[in-house]
Amino acid sequence: MADAAIKSLDETLEKYIPAQELAEVNRILYGRRPKPLDVPVAALRLAEVGGFELRAFTIGAAPEQLRPPRLVRVGLMQNRIVEPTTAPVAQQVSALHKRLASMVETAALCGVNIVCFQEAWTMPFAFCTRERLPWTEFAESAEDGPTTLFCQERDEVHRDTIWNTAVVISNSGAVLGKTRKNHIPRVGDFNESTYYMEGNTGHRVFQTQFGRIAINICYGRHHPLNWLMYAENGAEIVFNPSATIGGLSEPLWAIEARNAAIANHYFTCAINRVGTECFPNAFTSGDGKEAHCEFGHFYGSSYVAAPDGSRTPGLGRMNDGLLIAELDLNLNRQVSDHWGFRMTGRYEMYAEELARSVKHDFKPDIHK
Repeated sequence: MADAAIKSLDETLEKYIPAQELAEVNRILYGRRPKPLDVPVAALRLAEVGGFELRAFTIGAAPEQLRPPRLVRVGLMQNRIVEPTTAPVAQQVSALHKRLASMVETAALCGVNIVCFQEAWTMPFAFCTRERLPWTEFAESAEDGPTTLFCQERDEVHRDTIWNTAVVISNSGAVLGKTRKNHIPRVGDFNESTYYMEGNTGHRVFQTQFGRIAINICYGRHHPLNWLMYAENGAEIVFNPSATIGGLSEPLWAIEARNAAIANHYFTCAINRVGTECFPNAFTSGDGKEAHCEFGHFYGSSYVAAPDGSRTPGLGRMNDGLLIAELDLNLNRQVSDHWGFRMTGRYEMYAEELARSVKHDFKPDIHK
């Protein structure tokens, strides 16, 4: 496919731009460049045997007199499906569990404290088809289902409603809680509202041993106020597990999570699945296009962005990968003290104007 031709934007820049100019290009595009992070040889071997990309970087902060560095290592995992979409449901799930287990093992060898998987990592992204079976059979209980890290939750207590849910598990094995997808797309082949609707858990933040984290699932990255509310609740790292394709969102991908990190003085971790998935029955989405069996190319390109506007290089566009970043959370306050975006925000004024704008008799404040 044409949109899958480039394996990596960073590799393309390195290939065609001379080294001296490349350093300046990277400075303009990415801000200060994160330093490479050494990983154990055993981890490199696991990645080589497993056939997935392994990259690691560190994003530091200025040393302080009273606060020691608050270092945390995060691991972002992007992957393609393992079995064909026609395989039995249990077989597909089991194969993905096995695949991700090897990547988690690699992350553990590298001292990763927090891992996050892509959106709907236990299944094909079949919501384009609008078919019920077999896709709704991938839904699990968030409390006691076979997959508790990330799932499409079937809530039997609430009328068998299916939610797009992320489950947060601590390093002790305890379930800290769950959070649901706030914004459901209705664009192109993203027919997700056929399966689940907007979440009702708000903007939960989870206190872990390694900092306060939140999960802004996929389409929520297009909504600045969604990012803002995680900051209002004290998030220090916000993960954005996604499933998005090149023809739709790729020009936005490198901007949105990075902009959120800048605007809200926290780290963001943008994670996208990878590969092209083909379904047995052709489908349409009411957009005049011919029926087709492929959703499109999921372009990966997972990355980490810092509150000072810097970001790591991304993983590739074609292959499975594990991106590790060591983050000094002291950078959040340092950038906040420097720029003061949140301090200078006029939240009370915004709240009043938003409250007026949602009323049925609202009239825009336009002066002629």
